[in-house]
Amino acid sequence: MKNLLSNFAKDQVTKIKEARGFELPKFKVGDTVSVKYKITEGGSTRIQAFNGVVIAKTKNTSNYAATFSVRKISSGIGVERKFPLYSPMLAGVEILKQGVVRRAKLYYLRNLTGKASRIKEKLDFFVQAGVVESAVTTNGN
Repeated sequence: MKNLLSNFAKDQVTKIKEARGFELPKFKVGDTVSVKYKITEGGSTRIQAFNGVVIAKTKNTSNYAATFSVRKISSGIGVERKFPLYSPMLAGVEILKQGVVRRAKLYYLRNLTGKASRIKEKLDFFVQAGVVESAVTTNGN
């Protein structure tokens, strides 16, 4: 029975990956991401971006039920949203900043406000992405 369920889940993951047509980037907890999600209102469908910090990831990325939680501050109020990784409504994920954290779950951010809630940024991320040339300069000597 367990084998049957795991095979079904693997089939569903491959179907959604093929239907999506692109691979999601590898992001981790502490990263600031922009999640593009399809919203259906009435008869029209649009894509809405939700920008925030990934505070939790559940399950392995090969699991059909894998989810991740994103938190942002909107008008001084903390807003969290949980996204299924293999939802057909997920249009894309873009990594804006990579954070340096030492925990798997950042639930402590719920109690922090202002500057205290900032996460250290991984500075070599921009060099790897090709946005900025290497920060190390060489002398003419």
